[in-house]
Amino acid sequence: MGDVTLTTPVLIGMRKQYPDIELVLLTRSAYKPFFASIDGLRFFFPDFKNQHKGLSGLKRLYKEINDQAKIDMVVDLHDVLRSKILRSFFRLSGVTISVIDKGRPEKKSAIRGVSKARLKHSVERYCDAFYRAGLPVTPSDGPWIIPSSEAAKKAGIMMDTPGVMNIGVAPFAKHRLKMWPEENMVRLLELISEKHKVKFWLFGGVEESGRLDMFQAKIPGSFNTIGKFNLDEELALMSKLDMMIAMDSSNMHMAALTGVKVISIWGGTDPLCGFGAWMQPENFSISIPGDELTCRPCTVYGKGECRRGDLACLVWLTPEIVYQKLDKLKIW
Repeated sequence: MGDVTLTTPVLIGMRKQYPDIELVLLTRSAYKPFFASIDGLRFFFPDFKNQHKGLSGLKRLYKEINDQAKIDMVVDLHDVLRSKILRSFFRLSGVTISVIDKGRPEKKSAIRGVSKARLKHSVERYCDAFYRAGLPVTPSDGPWIIPSSEAAKKAGIMMDTPGVMNIGVAPFAKHRLKMWPEENMVRLLELISEKHKVKFWLFGGVEESGRLDMFQAKIPGSFNTIGKFNLDEELALMSKLDMMIAMDSSNMHMAALTGVKVISIWGGTDPLCGFGAWMQPENFSISIPGDELTCRPCTVYGKGECRRGDLACLVWLTPEIVYQKLDKLKIW
């Protein structure tokens, strides 16, 4: 989901810089709220569970797209098996193809410790794919995800408490190497509450709802958003926050793209691999410095196990250290 959201600065830039080119976006229907405010963007929603499942389904998808739109060029921003197969059908019919370069060799060098150079951000890699297609594009200025007016109104009413700071918290991540110990996040929020009048809004995936219920019970004045709002409304809530505190996760990207301040906490992964919160200040990404823990980063996406066996990148980052960093940023 995070990769999908990061296409928005580029697609908005394309619409503004090439208004005469029709863009047909192939994506899941659940992701439409990310792009709903982009004028002139045409959608095609595949059904990969049924109608477009497997090789025969992808061939059917290819034919359906051709029936509904004249495709002159395909820009593959995903480059996975499914998109490789689909774009091959277009290539065989003579359509020009451009594919994202994910920079896999450079990323492998980074996690092996061969190089600590900052790599291209995913948004820049998306721009490069359009450039190779003969369409140089500059990412647009933000905010990039704009919720509907109805959702924004609902969020505004819910969060309109004078003198109270609204802070979003996304405490979980898909992989262990990207997730701060829960007790650390609880303590950080306690430290914030001791000094500030605040309400915490908890965000996460549907599969994390139960865990967030238990997390909410530990944090007075917190509210679990899961299951209570649709995606458009969740994005509206994010856009009204004073800040978001998140792991390296899709919630980090969504909040940043709505234009709010995002404090991200990093463990085995690192923004230098190109997945940081878009257009956030570098010092908003908090981690154990690489010169103190040379094994960081040890993973690009968070998969795998800790090489040291002690999750030092996460355990060493105490709540007190994070709070002190927040204080120095003067973001309250």
